[in-house]
Amino acid sequence: MSEPRSKAQHRRRRSRTALAVGVPLALTAAGAFAYGPDLGVLGGGVRQASAAAPAWSAATADGFASVNSLGQNGTYGGRGGKTVTVKTLAELEKYATATEPYVIVVAGTITMNPVGKEIKVKSDKTIVGQGTSGHIVGGGFFLGQGVHNVIIRNLTIRDAYQGIWNDKDHDFDAIQMDGAHHVWIDHNDLRHMADGLIDVRKDSTNVTVSWNRLSDNNKTFGIGWTENVKTDITIHHNWIRETEQRNPSTDNAAHAHLYNNFLEDAPGTAIKSSYGNYARGGTKMVLENSLFQGVRNPVIKDSGAAIVQRGNLFSGTSGRNESGGSAFDPKAYYPYTLDKADALPALLKSQAGPRGSIGTTATAASTKAAAATTLTVAQDGSGQYRTVQAAVNAVPANNPSRVVIAVKPGTYRELVKVPSNKPHVTIQGTGGSRKDTTIVYNNASGTPKPGGGTYGTGGSATVAVEADDFQARNLTISNDFDEKANQNVIKDQQAVALRTAADKVFLDGIIVSGDQDTLLLDTASKDRLGRVYVANSYVIGNVDFIFGRATAVVDRSVITLKKRWNGTSAGYVTAPSTAANRKGFLIANSTVNGDVSAGTFYLGRPWHAGGDASLDPQTTVRNTNLSAAIKSTPWTDMSGFSWKDDRFAEYGNRGPGAGPAGINRPHLTDAQAANQEVADWLQGWTPSAS
Repeated sequence: MSEPRSKAQHRRRRSRTALAVGVPLALTAAGAFAYGPDLGVLGGGVRQASAAAPAWSAATADGFASVNSLGQNGTYGGRGGKTVTVKTLAELEKYATATEPYVIVVAGTITMNPVGKEIKVKSDKTIVGQGTSGHIVGGGFFLGQGVHNVIIRNLTIRDAYQGIWNDKDHDFDAIQMDGAHHVWIDHNDLRHMADGLIDVRKDSTNVTVSWNRLSDNNKTFGIGWTENVKTDITIHHNWIRETEQRNPSTDNAAHAHLYNNFLEDAPGTAIKSSYGNYARGGTKMVLENSLFQGVRNPVIKDSGAAIVQRGNLFSGTSGRNESGGSAFDPKAYYPYTLDKADALPALLKSQAGPRGSIGTTATAASTKAAAATTLTVAQDGSGQYRTVQAAVNAVPANNPSRVVIAVKPGTYRELVKVPSNKPHVTIQGTGGSRKDTTIVYNNASGTPKPGGGTYGTGGSATVAVEADDFQARNLTISNDFDEKANQNVIKDQQAVALRTAADKVFLDGIIVSGDQDTLLLDTASKDRLGRVYVANSYVIGNVDFIFGRATAVVDRSVITLKKRWNGTSAGYVTAPSTAANRKGFLIANSTVNGDVSAGTFYLGRPWHAGGDASLDPQTTVRNTNLSAAIKSTPWTDMSGFSWKDDRFAEYGNRGPGAGPAGINRPHLTDAQAANQEVADWLQGWTPSAS
């Protein structure tokens, strides 16, 4: 990113050009299932287990999916078939569409091609994510007429969204059923799709949807699309958050049993619920012990439908809340146990969605996380590799579990890139201090490349991370480009130390050091979520030195302001380029200081990269100690874009650089601040050292 910008004036249109990311607030620590030596940990390709399938694959469905009907006795998926692990789209499609039963373990992220592709799953399949790493991106699954006995578990299915909120042209669902029966959808995270998250259509029946996180979408869950009244469905223990409609919409369901679901519409977000549970046509619905929080029209029904409500709680709801008619007794079909409605937020925030291990019958052997592989780096030859990049190169493509690159003390003058097909990598210094191990280089944006041209700002990074679930710990990453020495040599002097363009990046106990554009926190693309958590760290620079479009938290860290090459004090801490309806930068519980003059630094300015008026940059600084270096008017315009048109605010700051609220220094209200906590930014991810 260059400091000078075109001065052409731009007026940003506030429109819903992207979805707000409102994923749940808690996950269990990431892990991976242990599959035994036949499946291995790091090897490539599909491997078949010669031993018995893992214990968790023997789990069977509850609810209506457990009821014997249509010649099918319960729902047990691919139990009894071979267990395979898949890492590519071709492998997943091969086994999901096979005629014989399979337990299919999704090990890593699989991107659909073309976008919107729905794999046509055949009967007798269990498709399960490995730990929390199984992601299906840009498409989903289709279960057609007569397909039965299918389990879809422990997966994240996401990001087929095409930029149109109420999309009529792209029928891209996470899971769609047309005439299927005996299907169990359990412990998944479904979000940000072009159409619906789940569609249960055309007389599909004996379906159970349990313990899922459903979020970030216009249409959540549609049931029906038929004049027949045949569908039997159980929906329990789901966290439905930041969705507008069909939560679910249930049309002509013979028996719809909804219990212990948590529907949440958080205040201050772009997505507003239009209704919650809707019984249409001839539906008979039993709705028990669910919690509706902030939802408009939480329960509605057509004149011909029946809803029996028992034990539900409503907090901050408005509009229609209806019941009436006679329904049915769910216990006549299957046993179940209710949790208290007021316990649901804590229960579902910790237990819904993909888990490191799932299934109450799992044994210790089947749920133990796969041990991380460690590769050692030492300049003196005492490790396996002499450079960090050599160790990264040794990580197999699409590795399913954690690889720790342990770097011995020393200064490693090299460029490091972790490509997108190498997730779950940790680079960790082994010295007693984060200063003992340093990765450093000196490219700038205008530095000539060997093959011609220049590196550009992003390309100047000493360390570039494009792989999800990356961690860095106990080391220093630096760009020591000498601005003073190159004043008359190189025009574009932005010099990045660390660039991230991935999701779930955890920077823990590190130093990131540079001058202009030190830390670029980006995403893989404008429409992709990229969460970054920086904790217990130091970030050093002077101009826009925390910048980019990621959803990023700097927590319990020190932001050190640095003088410019000529000894003057002036600069900007942040330059977010946040996409509309996403979260940008949050600096919390930290300190901003440095050996610079008083009143010379802004906390931030809006970077509309490429003059993109649709962006909505955001920085919030809260509960942070601000030195006297911070200006009394801490935000400023950039390249013709006014910071007042974007999202810049403070809350609860202290120190000589803090100041009272005013027209040029907005503060969050207590209510607003309650929705701008660290957990709101991390959106369903709990970073943990590994």
